[in-house]
Amino acid sequence: MFPILLGLGSNLGDRFENLTAAIEALASEVSVQTISPTYETQPLYVTEQPEFLNLLMRGTTALSPTKLLALIKTIEAKLGRKRSIRFGPRTIDIDIIDYDSLNLDLTNLTTPHPRMHERLFVLKPLVDIAPNWIHPRIGQTAQHLIEKIPDLDIVKQYNHTPSIKST
Repeated sequence: MFPILLGLGSNLGDRFENLTAAIEALASEVSVQTISPTYETQPLYVTEQPEFLNLLMRGTTALSPTKLLALIKTIEAKLGRKRSIRFGPRTIDIDIIDYDSLNLDLTNLTTPHPRMHERLFVLKPLVDIAPNWIHPRIGQTAQHLIEKIPDLDIVKQYNHTPSIKST
């Protein structure tokens, strides 16, 4: 089993339900250990769109990185994600933030996530669930990386955190 960190976000439809449904779908192949608090965040890059709900999930999987990515793409499609504008609105977005602390540079997958250190909506929930995690390429903790981000007001905690149903 390989330790993983996944980032989930949604800004269309019932955002909270989209996150919950994605976590439940992931649980078929991922042993979910911890789910961060949920944060409401301003969109980056393409700013004329609804606010996101974001969270991080820590777990383990027996899937290879490429099979995990394939599972994620299947789940996103089943939950109604339609790819249009890069960084645009979406019902669900699931990113592999870290896979077994490996530095992967595959055609369609880079780990750790190549922009995670710029994104407070990734780093803040990461500190919540894995405060001692160290970025494998940069060699710094998420808390140290947060201190380098100039605008700390873009994230506010949401009142609910998804949970998965016991089977």
